[in-house]
Amino acid sequence: MRILTDRKRAEGLGAAHRGTEHHWNMIVSSSALIGLVPLFVFTVGAAIGRPYDEVIAYFQRPFPAIVAVLTLLVGFIHFRHGVQVLIEDYTGGLTRKVLIICMICLSYAAAAIGLFAIARVAL
Repeated sequence: MRILTDRKRAEGLGAAHRGTEHHWNMIVSSSALIGLVPLFVFTVGAAIGRPYDEVIAYFQRPFPAIVAVLTLLVGFIHFRHGVQVLIEDYTGGLTRKVLIICMICLSYAAAAIGLFAIARVAL
């Protein structure tokens, strides 16, 4: 019988050898979103109800554009990791692989479209 300390057991990272990495990514991205989402709401909230030209001029300033880009990127990274864990927990085999590939492509495509839209307005 092998005697393992808690640290040695944790170094194995579980059966898939990736569980701790997923958990850590979710903790980091959710911590970033705790600060970014309220900042995003207050930044975008200042532009709500204004005429189109004023909104475009508002988002051409660096701070609102940077806040929007950071919130978008961190949000989609958090989405990707969360949905991947969900798929891994509830599906198996080829279905799991196909769904994970589709979900990763969908999240990167949506993030790219969002970044393009923000860049188009900001530049």
